[in-house]
Amino acid sequence: MRSTSISTSVTMWWRTCVVLVCVTAVLADEEWWQVNTAQGPVRGQKHPSGHLYAFYNIPYATAPKGADKFKPPLPPQVRTEPFDAVNQYVVCPQNDDMASYMPGINVTKSEDCLIANIFVPDTDEKNLPVLVIVHGGAFTLGFGDAMRGTQLMKTKDFIMVTFNYRVGIHGFLCLGTEDVPGNAGMKDQVALLHWVKDNIASFGGNPNDVTLGGHSAGSVSVDLLLLSKATKGLFHRVIPESGANLAAFGMQRDPLEVAKSHAKTLQFTNVEDISALEQFYKTASMELLTENSFLFRPDSTFLFGPCVERDTEGAFLTESPLTILKDGNFDKLPMLYGFANMEGLFRINLFEDWKDKMNNNFTEFLPADLKFESAEAREEVIKMIKDFYFDGQPVSNNNVLGYVDYFSDVLFAYSTLWSAKLQVEAGNDQVYLYEYSFVDENDPVVPHTDVRGADHVAQTAAVMDGEDESLESPEFKNMRKIIREIWHNFIKTGVPVPAGSSLPAWPPARADRSPHMQLLEKPELHGVLLEDRTRLWDDIYQKYYLDSVPPSATNNSAGHRDLLCFNLLTLTIVVYLSKCILTTH
Repeated sequence: MRSTSISTSVTMWWRTCVVLVCVTAVLADEEWWQVNTAQGPVRGQKHPSGHLYAFYNIPYATAPKGADKFKPPLPPQVRTEPFDAVNQYVVCPQNDDMASYMPGINVTKSEDCLIANIFVPDTDEKNLPVLVIVHGGAFTLGFGDAMRGTQLMKTKDFIMVTFNYRVGIHGFLCLGTEDVPGNAGMKDQVALLHWVKDNIASFGGNPNDVTLGGHSAGSVSVDLLLLSKATKGLFHRVIPESGANLAAFGMQRDPLEVAKSHAKTLQFTNVEDISALEQFYKTASMELLTENSFLFRPDSTFLFGPCVERDTEGAFLTESPLTILKDGNFDKLPMLYGFANMEGLFRINLFEDWKDKMNNNFTEFLPADLKFESAEAREEVIKMIKDFYFDGQPVSNNNVLGYVDYFSDVLFAYSTLWSAKLQVEAGNDQVYLYEYSFVDENDPVVPHTDVRGADHVAQTAAVMDGEDESLESPEFKNMRKIIREIWHNFIKTGVPVPAGSSLPAWPPARADRSPHMQLLEKPELHGVLLEDRTRLWDDIYQKYYLDSVPPSATNNSAGHRDLLCFNLLTLTIVVYLSKCILTTH
């Protein structure tokens, strides 16, 4: 009897173990999801939020290294074994100021950094819309996983893609030579869009329903990608947030001169020899090329950024954005386009230092995309600016709001409004213009005032995940709900407020930059956006705009060989003709 009881207990124990192993195996299978891509299988994990799977660090291209580091990206490597797509926090080479840009995250800087992160809702639905996000960071900092949108994805009806691209000198040195043609960072972005086109269906996405969004420099990128012939058919609507293709920092005015001047600061002096200049940059260490973040320049640029390239095979952009916008030779796509009402708070930490410098030499603070034929013309414009923003008084604590408005306009707002006008004039009747103006009691007041304003890319911060949203004010929680609904509507339908919505009707803008939606807890439709400020800059830029140009013809090694051959040929002809003359006589 005892023996039978033991036998029964063992049998039950064994069956229980088998069941537990089976349950564990099922849970493990649910934790991981394997997807086959063109480069081989990848395995993503269930995200802690519970409503999506996350695939991190998937190589979408191969970054050239060493002396080839400024060339366009190469295809990604093909794998046979499954790739565990877990987060390694890999970032492209950049200045250590990134630590303040993304506090609390330990990252690995590497040239081998062209990776994508795919967030897929836990759903059986297929053919989902896709949102691709281009990160910001002044074209000099940042990485794809710096912001996440898992809360926006709670609707479980679209896929989100974030990614790295080369930044700073690695991404935007532009010499116009074969090895350093320029726009490596923009070509990385194009490569990512091709990867999405080829692979997103495997994750359940629709490659023919892609929205491209970005903030700050990422917004400028989106606006430039819209104009490039290299991206035709790769996306279908855009959300540029606080940054435009006509921004002073959006394009290098003279990329060869930029490369020369910066090389001098790195103690390289033979800058007129382009072959030597190219060799200097190609052999410079990562540490040397990233020692400066370029974030604190007063001329509204960050030195290195996108450029107009020479018209060669594989070029990203061979005409200036202004030329393309005026010609209208680009796809007219739905745009959700705008900025925060106090973007200039981006420069508020420099106010105490800059106010005196602006009073001593305001010329340094004019945007780099202005050019004057005379000192008199420049001084006339400076007077117009001082009268408008500072009531003709010295920059001081008493007019700090003028300081904020000035940098709002020269960095972000005016270029957006100018570009929006040209879009509409070129035939785009789907430009939805907004100003994000929400503030609450947790927002700091502007120094020396009792006024609060929405800081640079405040709308992006409202759309994307917060650090702990449960601790936020009820007003901000409600604002998040509204703006996420608007962004979700646009991703799904191409309009921010579709028919039947409880939100106010939102018609597209006309060429006069009206109407626009003021994004508050209760959004309000208004007329012309920043009419007086825009009129001032229209007058200035109409007279003094400095357009972007490609790097001039260079004396690279191939050019030296051509010149040598030409000289030898000329000498041969001269000798031959001399002999003929002597023979004749």
